[in-house]
Amino acid sequence: MQRSKNDLWVGLFVMLGAVALVFLALQSANLLSLNFQSGYRITARFDNIGGLKPQAAVRSAGVVVGRVESITFDDKTYQARVTLAMENRYAFPKDSSLKILTSGLLGEQYIGIEAGADEKNLVAGDMVTATQSAVVLENLIGQFLYSKAEDGGKPAGAGDKK
Repeated sequence: MQRSKNDLWVGLFVMLGAVALVFLALQSANLLSLNFQSGYRITARFDNIGGLKPQAAVRSAGVVVGRVESITFDDKTYQARVTLAMENRYAFPKDSSLKILTSGLLGEQYIGIEAGADEKNLVAGDMVTATQSAVVLENLIGQFLYSKAEDGGKPAGAGDKK
């Protein structure tokens, strides 16, 4: 009787540890967020969202103020429509702007919000029109190579004679 009782407790402890590991893995990968505070939802349109994913952070001054709730494609404007779930305790003016930024050189992408100067604040259902799309590294490299090809591959100042 004593052995089966010990086996039950060990099994329960192992199951609890496995659940904790799965929870930590999902939490660290931003696949699970437990937020019991209510918030408001706003939307924004971007020409290019790069590698932005749902549950990505929305940050202002480095502080997480919300999360990306969903990303859809608008086939009328041919833009990405991003819905943001903002926390109620943070209020931003209506003329705030959104940028898709990258943490580090090749890190994960997030949305940065810069506060505007309007007296009225964003409320649920508002559309933010001042947006800046993601900077795609491949496009930058392509532009650099194209400009070098137009210059004939000459270093700067090589054709200058005094």
